[in-house]
Amino acid sequence: MDTNDSLRVASLWHSMHAISQQLSLTTGCSKIELLEGNTFDLHCFQSLTGTKFFVVCKLGTQHMEALLKVVYELYTDYVLKNPFYEMKMPIRCEVFDINLTQTVQKDRVALLGR
Repeated sequence: MDTNDSLRVASLWHSMHAISQQLSLTTGCSKIELLEGNTFDLHCFQSLTGTKFFVVCKLGTQHMEALLKVVYELYTDYVLKNPFYEMKMPIRCEVFDINLTQTVQKDRVALLGR
């Protein structure tokens, strides 16, 4: 996805998240963690500060919550500690990108054996 597509997904998710809190019949329900589509799953991890991380994957892919928590750790280590990063702006941090790619590749190898 390009930056505009990513922003559209985030905007849509934010709206669905706000509506779901009001419509939920479950007491204490405060967030959406998984959206199951016909051809994909969209997982979300929300940090305590409200920052949301998403992963789009094949239907039924396991352990995406754990992957998203690792992505959040990478974000705190490489993005938030970067003095040139501005909050609420797209992430442009090469060290973060490199570590994110390595993490996803390791996860892919662990899950798929390739």
